[in-house]
Amino acid sequence: MPSKYTPDDYATRIELPVLWGDMDAFQHVNNVQYFKYFESVRIAYFDQIGFTEAMDHQSVGPILAETSCRFRFPLHYPETITVCTRSKMTGVDSFDMDYMIWSQSKQDAAALGTGKIVCLDYKAGKRVALPSEVFDQMKVLDPNSVLA
Repeated sequence: MPSKYTPDDYATRIELPVLWGDMDAFQHVNNVQYFKYFESVRIAYFDQIGFTEAMDHQSVGPILAETSCRFRFPLHYPETITVCTRSKMTGVDSFDMDYMIWSQSKQDAAALGTGKIVCLDYKAGKRVALPSEVFDQMKVLDPNSVLA
């Protein structure tokens, strides 16, 4: 039976190997590693929308306010995964991210996650609106992220 999940539903996708060192004493990928996979795809998304560059030039950038993960089945070495993300604006200064870790061997989602991203002026230490160029790139990369 085909999975109801698909990497094609996500704006950003990266392929990663499951490493031997990702596993724990219980012989499956440690739960902390899933959040590292989410971080990797989150940074790839930020690079694609110019958030990393905005941070370098304006001291305005993203901060992870909260995150969660629902584990569906364990991952093991050796495996190749596709880690995916998409976003949804929740305000002028924040957006939610959905994550999926796709097992290529099982052709299904091993884990689903969420993250809340807040735009922060790092010098002032306060929330600010997303830079317009980041917002514009977000609309291009992930058109469903921006509410009409």
